[in-house]
Amino acid sequence: MNASTAPHPNYDRLIAAARGAGPVTVAVAHPCDRNALEAALDAARIGLIHPILVGPRARIQKAADEAGFDISALTIIDTPHSHASAARAVELVREGKAQALMKGSLHTDELMGAVVAADTGLRTARRLSHCFVMDVPGRAEPLIITDAAVNINPGLAEKVDIVQNAIDLAQVLKFDPVKVAILAAVETVSAKMPSTIDAAALCKMADRGQITGAILDGPLAMDNAIDPEAAAIKNLVSPVAGRANVLIAPDLEAGNMLAKSLTFMAGAGAAGIVLGARVPIILTSRADSVEARLASCAVAVLLAHSKAAVAGATGA
Repeated sequence: MNASTAPHPNYDRLIAAARGAGPVTVAVAHPCDRNALEAALDAARIGLIHPILVGPRARIQKAADEAGFDISALTIIDTPHSHASAARAVELVREGKAQALMKGSLHTDELMGAVVAADTGLRTARRLSHCFVMDVPGRAEPLIITDAAVNINPGLAEKVDIVQNAIDLAQVLKFDPVKVAILAAVETVSAKMPSTIDAAALCKMADRGQITGAILDGPLAMDNAIDPEAAAIKNLVSPVAGRANVLIAPDLEAGNMLAKSLTFMAGAGAAGIVLGARVPIILTSRADSVEARLASCAVAVLLAHSKAAVAGATGA
């Protein structure tokens, strides 16, 4: 089984919810190949997004012509190169003309460089982090894995934001309750394994209200985080052990390998989103299925609507 043939009913529900909420305008940075254009056009076709294509007009049109795509009805903002595409896409958000960003065919570093720029970017007080929203066959709800793409070797302070970003996403996706497992190789705290000390500290920070909106437990090994029988064998009694719906990896390498193992060996879908900026940032990969790309857009749409609702309620 692989990601293209496995059923993903959780994604179907996410996409339906996002379509029901209504489309948002998305600045698509440098969509100069078939994959990038197709992702934006598919999402537009089913009513998820209104894309603004930001990049060299001639290259975008050539890619569309070669793929047989009709982009005549879409807005194109002409830029000379990928760095300018990233900067202009971010500027559209700052101008209030787009409610989300989407990576096109430029390098992720180029887009994120524009996002984190000191004077012209989209940073907030929260550190940026990446979440995979996984649809794993056999699970009744999606599974969030973080961070697998942005923070390489986060320390405790960075992990606080990584955890809170994931919790905020889980709440928008209506996880009830949000159950966060702080992963390590073992479920006991050991001075020889710094990840276990971080896990214990994060749980205590949640007890003290420094992390809010979820139930945390850790350190937990992968088996006793998601399998009730494995948790019972280890005599782990908590609302999270064996029932986690958010998994916090100790570092990027572990998170990335975990997510890709689920995708390519267990047929899971992997929708990617970056959180912590003023707007959600849609990161898609050439290896993503059409369904995973649509699910990434759907997550961004739901986040954008949630942000708008909060801003309206607070008058921001």
